[in-house]
Amino acid sequence: MSRVCFSALLTAIFYLFSTNLAAYDPPPLSEEVSKAAAANYQKYCSLCHGADRQGYVNDDAPSLRSASLIRSGFPDQLTMTIGLGRHGTPMGAYLEDMGGPMTEDEVAQLATWLKEQSGHKPIELAEDPVSGDVVKGKEVYEIYCSVCHGDNGEGDVGPAIGNPAMLSNASDAFLRYAIENGRDGTQMPSFKEDLTAQEIDNVTAFLRSRVAGWEKERPVLRTPPTVDEYILNPDSPAPEFNLKDGTYVMAAELDQALREKRRMVLLDTRVTSMWQMAHIEGSIPIPYYYEYFDDLSKDLPGDGTWLVIYCECPRAAAESVNHELRDRGFKNTAVLWEGIQGWAALGYPVALGQTVKDSEVKPSDPLKALDRD
Repeated sequence: MSRVCFSALLTAIFYLFSTNLAAYDPPPLSEEVSKAAAANYQKYCSLCHGADRQGYVNDDAPSLRSASLIRSGFPDQLTMTIGLGRHGTPMGAYLEDMGGPMTEDEVAQLATWLKEQSGHKPIELAEDPVSGDVVKGKEVYEIYCSVCHGDNGEGDVGPAIGNPAMLSNASDAFLRYAIENGRDGTQMPSFKEDLTAQEIDNVTAFLRSRVAGWEKERPVLRTPPTVDEYILNPDSPAPEFNLKDGTYVMAAELDQALREKRRMVLLDTRVTSMWQMAHIEGSIPIPYYYEYFDDLSKDLPGDGTWLVIYCECPRAAAESVNHELRDRGFKNTAVLWEGIQGWAALGYPVALGQTVKDSEVKPSDPLKALDRD
């Protein structure tokens, strides 16, 4: 596997799920790679998850034998959680780009090793957002979920379900599967007999609405910025980025520039459905496969305003868009080194897009979404 396997793996995962093909299941690891992955597990994971993946040895780390977890969480959730960690919880980030000790290859191989050790086959999960009533979902959460996960999702007996990094990384279908089927080998029961399908949809929608913070009473339903809104802080000075390799801006620098309200444009190069799930505040969804870059270049400021570009995996799509823009004469462009998953995992803020319906929203309220493909 190459140095870029982590990025390539996540790109492949997204492609497979978004096109409704079979769930991604890679070929078996070689004996040598399997031994190395097992050694990494014992070195980095066994202290909390147990030498035999049984869980609950330290810090309430869950079982990694759970069929439900492996079937619904491999490869994307396992890979992202190992590599990016869960900011605000004892689960640290182990990917070297995040300051951890493991390469991209090693993270992907460890996730595959966990799947192979479990003996469970991954399943396909839908990509589409779950539509539910957030207010009613909050009521369900308070009755059935808060006793283990905490009133504000902070975690207690169960994990910190309100953790923004987890909610940013997890799909609606992954959350819903856990609620419906439980997590065997853990204290998380199945709720398929206690809740109706609509009630499960409602609590899933409620959890999704917490991605931007637990204190929100309702999700913010947004449409993408219009052309006249592309420039953030138009009357402010430009940021002073110290680019890595002349291309990459680090999350800490971007966060500082945003907090200082510097003038820039943020481009989210993922498909728009991902932007709707969670994005960096003020960003514009411009999918990497965008067909009208010449038209886009006319809408973007040509006066040297910084264009900061990010994607999911963490840089492949952003680098592609960056190349297109630089070919069209834009000089001040930068790619977010950690991607949005790394951004969220480091604890930087994300905003909620349009993913759920809220009983407080009037039926006549337009819920518009960008569709440029």
